[in-house]
Amino acid sequence: MEPKIATVSQINGYVKKILDHNIILNNVWVKGEISNYKRHYSGHLYITLKDEGGVLKSVMFRGAAATLAFEPSDGMKVMARGRVSVYEAGGAYQLYIEEMIPDGVGELYIAYEQLKRRLEEEGLFDECRKKPIPKFPKAVGVVTAPTGAAVRDVINVITRRCPMTEIIIYPAQVQGVGAAESVVKAIEYFNATREVDTLIVGRGGGSIEDLWAFNEEITARAIYASKIPVISAVGHETDFTIADFVADLRAPTPSAAAEIAVPSVIELVNRISTDKNRILQNITSRIESSRLLLKRFKMKTPKDRVDEYSLRVDALTRSMESSLKMKTMSLRRAFSEQAAKLDALSPLQTLSRGYAIPTRADGAVIRSVGEVKSGDEFTLRLKDGSKDCVVK
Repeated sequence: MEPKIATVSQINGYVKKILDHNIILNNVWVKGEISNYKRHYSGHLYITLKDEGGVLKSVMFRGAAATLAFEPSDGMKVMARGRVSVYEAGGAYQLYIEEMIPDGVGELYIAYEQLKRRLEEEGLFDECRKKPIPKFPKAVGVVTAPTGAAVRDVINVITRRCPMTEIIIYPAQVQGVGAAESVVKAIEYFNATREVDTLIVGRGGGSIEDLWAFNEEITARAIYASKIPVISAVGHETDFTIADFVADLRAPTPSAAAEIAVPSVIELVNRISTDKNRILQNITSRIESSRLLLKRFKMKTPKDRVDEYSLRVDALTRSMESSLKMKTMSLRRAFSEQAAKLDALSPLQTLSRGYAIPTRADGAVIRSVGEVKSGDEFTLRLKDGSKDCVVK
């Protein structure tokens, strides 16, 4: 039987297909120590993961590397998630890393991320389903340990800000085995009794192990199902628990949750006092304006109105007469000025000074001795009349 002969590329391609279709190797967490770390100028990271028994070549492409919250270095122990495949050109299999965290958080961190991703896809974190926190609750329920700083802080803040608000504490286990079940039982109790308007669910700070009851799925679903608005108050400023994402509102500490849960009576009194003064000033101003308006437009008898209108008619008549008088005087002055100008230009004015005007029978003015001859008849006009004349 003739043996089958394959090329190197065919063998590499075949092995790659086998690895790529392996369910376990397609999404696997690998724990190891970094060696031969190199950040390429392209942004890709080249890493060798090793332990006591072997090494695993690894690569983390630029997009995934940009999400790292730390800078890898040789000797650092990490946990990397990715897929195992073959780099065909080199003929070697390697881990293509998509996510990497420092070792020490370990399995809890992985479980946290997986649950967070799943609940987010289900819509438990959607802002549109979060309930508003009541502004003036009659009673606030507190789910936390019965002793410790957290419960004392909540009691002190609520008592100081709003002493008339009732505080009902459900002593829950918030750490260790059974803690999540205890928190869920408390939430269900308050929803069954409906004796409070707002729920504060939380505890003081601690490690991820200490806070794990608030990263459990049953806790998240109990908060999501609560008909009473829930304020998550796990005492850590920067990190978030699953409960923080599901709750209707997240507070960084139990004290902050208490501040949010109830209003400040002192602030309300000051605000009411300020609003009261503003309203009184506004009312006083309006009353004064109305008084002035009534004073100007008070009710009058028919006789008062007739007398008022008579006075207005008299005033208008005087104003019209004055205007007519001034207009007449103005026109008279203008007429006199024009008459004086016409008089100065009148021929009669010239005749009055001893001159005479000779005219022919047709009325044409004789302007030169050359225009007449001996025997011609003409009329000579003087200031007080005219005479017929003959040229000799």
